[in-house]
Amino acid sequence: MNEQPHKIENGDADSVASSLQDLSITNSVSISLCSSIVSGSDHSISSNVSNASNGCSEAKESEKSSLSCDPNESSFRSFCPSKPHKGNDIRWDAIQCIKAKDGNFGLGLGHFRLLKKLGCGDIGSVFLAELRGMGCLFAMKVMDKGMLAGRKKLLRAQTEREILCLLDHPFLPTLYSHFETEKFSCLLMEFCNGGDLHILRQRQPGKHFSEQAARFYASEVLLALEYLHMMGVVYRDLKPENVLVREDGHIMLSDFDLSLRCCVSPTLVQSSTEPSCRISSYCIEPSCIDPACKLPVCVEPSCLQPSCFKPRFLNSKVAKAKSERPNLANSDSLPVLIVEPTTARSMSFVGTHEYLAPEIIRGDGHGSAVDWWTFGIFLYELLFGRTPFKGSGNRETLFNVVGQPLKFPEGSAVSFAAKDLIRGLLIKDPQKRLGFKRGATEIKQHTFFESVNWALIRSTQPPEIPKPIDISFLNHTSQPTLASNDRGATDSDRSSGPYLDFEFF
Repeated sequence: MNEQPHKIENGDADSVASSLQDLSITNSVSISLCSSIVSGSDHSISSNVSNASNGCSEAKESEKSSLSCDPNESSFRSFCPSKPHKGNDIRWDAIQCIKAKDGNFGLGLGHFRLLKKLGCGDIGSVFLAELRGMGCLFAMKVMDKGMLAGRKKLLRAQTEREILCLLDHPFLPTLYSHFETEKFSCLLMEFCNGGDLHILRQRQPGKHFSEQAARFYASEVLLALEYLHMMGVVYRDLKPENVLVREDGHIMLSDFDLSLRCCVSPTLVQSSTEPSCRISSYCIEPSCIDPACKLPVCVEPSCLQPSCFKPRFLNSKVAKAKSERPNLANSDSLPVLIVEPTTARSMSFVGTHEYLAPEIIRGDGHGSAVDWWTFGIFLYELLFGRTPFKGSGNRETLFNVVGQPLKFPEGSAVSFAAKDLIRGLLIKDPQKRLGFKRGATEIKQHTFFESVNWALIRSTQPPEIPKPIDISFLNHTSQPTLASNDRGATDSDRSSGPYLDFEFF
């Protein structure tokens, strides 16, 4: 897939659903012309930051527990609590220093130089922004408030901001601040200098990742989705374009304007006494030594699954322990955290054509299981270089998703475990889909992820480390900035250097 996929808006649901019924889907579905390329992190920060941080230490301490998501509020962290996994992030200190110096005026566009336009999305554009005098790099998502109001996108922008304020996870973006001018609403986030997985995949031999690399990226995305579901967020827009690569090679999920907020009750439950391959509608292992686990989908040679094979003397000990302690659970079962928002329900028609789940296209309503469908499409594309149901156009693609069976390219070296995982994720009935009830907990137990050490995943060596960004090159070329009446910078500041002012939107 050489072109970037297009995003479908909610307002197109009726026209697409009715067209499906009479087999005459047209291309009138509204799409975004370019996908959003949002931010990540970059640690190539000038020593000016540390010097400024030292000079503002007292102000930083006084404001450490209070920052504000609104430009006129005195504290950002009162609304967006401190991010524990970002505790040593010098960008927090730099932002605090600016706020301490400027007092009630707060942070604004005048504090930044916009070095480069990174990309555009349905509700705004993203710029690489440098904090003046500090050398800190951020990604700034700029949204025109008049445009949002005119296109009735204000709620989407608000939802994205609220979700970003909630997030505190190493594979999800950090929102450093939010501020507004008379014309613009701006989100200040991390900058990822490694681009996105769509671009990175295009550079691979055969335009697809090795299975080891795909497992690395998929495992980190899986943890990000697990966290989002635990926070009551159904992502709904997973695709390689929205998975950014940080400077250390690890990933960051971006773009939350299509996400759904819902209620969720994370629960710690005792794991089932039955092996997972017995209680599933399909075998989530290639198969196991117990013949009872061999379902029709299991057509490959069997493998040993420890949960299906225990020596008899262990079984007898377990039985004896149960008789002595009848009120306790099995000694060989461990608690499992279930964070899936299974009660989530939406009738919105949102997503990207090649990644849409069948229940969305059919108009049946959908819940969190759509994220596991898109996760299956995502993994398929990483491994095979294209999506499984892509047709010659959007019309054919949607019909393939609903009506065509899943097929794998012939002669592929991809393992059976990978194919079996994709099969489980791409079941068209959401109630039979892998992850429907137990979410990421169930998916992480699949053989494909057997070699993943989930507790130490951040210590895993990434498949590729991006090259550091060359700020000196950007500083010697004409770059865009936003015309603004924002406080915090003089006219000489705005006109100094090779930065051009222009009216955005």
